[in-house]
Amino acid sequence: MWAIYEHRRIERQLAKLPLLLLQRYEVWKEIVSVSGPEGIRHIRGFNDEALRGEWKGHRSSRLNQQYRVIYRVERDVVRVEVVSVTAHDYRRR
Repeated sequence: MWAIYEHRRIERQLAKLPLLLLQRYEVWKEIVSVSGPEGIRHIRGFNDEALRGEWKGHRSSRLNQQYRVIYRVERDVVRVEVVSVTAHDYRRR
């Protein structure tokens, strides 16, 4: 069983999301808590991928076409830390 920790700002971000996205996020959390990040990578709809640049060391999973869950995996303590649930920014930095 994987432990999922959410950053303190996640509560505010989730309050702004539509109900459908909240449900999709809960499904994502359930899959990760049971089978870990490897389980989420096997489900193509989430398009899980490693990030680069300033987000190096983090991963991103797609909730829908626009919104992403950004998280980090810590293997030594079997935990997933959700950093952000936000609209994807397509601009290059």
